[in-house]
Amino acid sequence: MEPAPQPASPKKPRAAIARWLVARLSGYGLATILLVLLGLLTWLATLEQIDSGLHHTLRKYFDWRAWYVVPEIRGETLPLVLPGGYWVCALLALNLTLGGILRLRKDWRHAGVLLAHLGIIYLLVAGAVAHHFSQRGHLLIAEGATSNAAEDYFEHVVEVAEVKDAMPATIQIIGGKHLTGLEDFDTRTVRLPAMPFDLELARFFPNANLMSIADQVPSSDVRTFDGYYLVAKPLELNAEANTPGCIARILYRDGNRSEPFLLTSTAYQPFSVRFDDRIFTILLRKRLWLLPFAVRLDKFTAEFYPGTMKPSKFVSEITRLENGKPAKAVIQMNEPMRYANLTFFQASYQQLEQGPSARMASVFEVVRNPADKWPQYSLYVVSFGLLVHFLTKLVGFIKEQSRPSHHV
Repeated sequence: MEPAPQPASPKKPRAAIARWLVARLSGYGLATILLVLLGLLTWLATLEQIDSGLHHTLRKYFDWRAWYVVPEIRGETLPLVLPGGYWVCALLALNLTLGGILRLRKDWRHAGVLLAHLGIIYLLVAGAVAHHFSQRGHLLIAEGATSNAAEDYFEHVVEVAEVKDAMPATIQIIGGKHLTGLEDFDTRTVRLPAMPFDLELARFFPNANLMSIADQVPSSDVRTFDGYYLVAKPLELNAEANTPGCIARILYRDGNRSEPFLLTSTAYQPFSVRFDDRIFTILLRKRLWLLPFAVRLDKFTAEFYPGTMKPSKFVSEITRLENGKPAKAVIQMNEPMRYANLTFFQASYQQLEQGPSARMASVFEVVRNPADKWPQYSLYVVSFGLLVHFLTKLVGFIKEQSRPSHHV
C-alpha cells in the first residue's frame, strides 16, 4: 500500500497579501504617524532655516531627492534620522486615497468626508506640482528703471551670442543639464545650429574659485589656461551663492578646434572669439527667463524698527507695462502681486549709491507656479466637505431626536 501523498504546504494567496498591504497603507495608524512626522519635519525645518537659509532648508527637508533628513540646529547635529518630507507627503496622499476614497462607503452620509479627503489630496498634489514644475528667480530693478527678465536662483547656463553693433543679435542657450555630471576627463559636445561652430564642454565645477598663477602656483596635476585655473570649493549652504566654472573648447565645422579656455560665473567679461568678420561671445551665467510684461519701479520705500536696521516694511510702487498699456500696482512684504501666472514677492533691496539722495533698487522674488491657486481651491473643497459632513450629522441628530419614544 502506497503512502498517501502529503498535502502541499498552503501558500498565502496573492489576493490576501494585497488586502493585507492595502489595509496597512490605508489605516488610521499610518495616517497618524505620517502627520506627526510631517509636523516634526516642519518644526525642525523652521528652526534650521534661521541659520541655513530658506532655499537650502527646503531642499534639504522637502526635495524629492532627499530620502532622509538629519536635522542640524544651531550648528549641532541632532542624533535623529527622519524620512524626507516629500516622501512623507507622497505616502500620506496614498494613505488618503486608499483609506478615504477607495475604502470609504459611497453613500450620502459620507459625502462630506469624501469631499474633505479629496481636498487634502488635492493640496498634496499641488505641492508636488509646485516642487517639480515651478520656477524661482529674482528681479532687481533700480528706481526709474524697467526690466522684463528674471534671473534664476540656481541654474547656470552657457550663453553663446553673436554681437552686432555692440549688441547681442543671435543668442543660443546651453542649459544646465549639459553641465552637470562632467567629471575630470568627461567631455560633452553641444551642437549650435545658429552658430558657425559647436562647443565642447568639460570638467564642470559646481563651485570654484578662479585663480591666477601669478598669485598662487598650482600643483602639478592642475590644468592651467592662459595663466589661470579653477580650484574647487565646498558648496555653499545658500546655493544661489555658488560660483561654478567649466572648461570649454570651440569645434569648427571644418574639423579644427580651438585651444581650451575657462568659463566662470565670476568673470566680468565674456570670452570672445572672432570668426571671419563676425564676433561671438561665450558666457557662463545664471539662466534668464523673460516675463510676458515689463516692470518699472516708480518708487521704493523702506521702514525700519526704531534704533535698528531691521526692516519693518518694504514698499515698491511699480508700473506693469504690457502691450503698451501701463497698470499701477504696489508690492510689499506679505502682500505680493499675482498676475499672468506669476507671483512677485518683495524680497529685499539694494542701495546703489552713497549719500541721502542715493538711488534705491528693489529685489523681487519671482515665482512661476502652475499650481499657485490650487491650495486656495483645495481649502474651499475641504471647507465645503466639512460643512456638508456637519450638516449631515446635524440633520441625522435632529431626526433621531424627533422620533417618538416608546416606553414599556
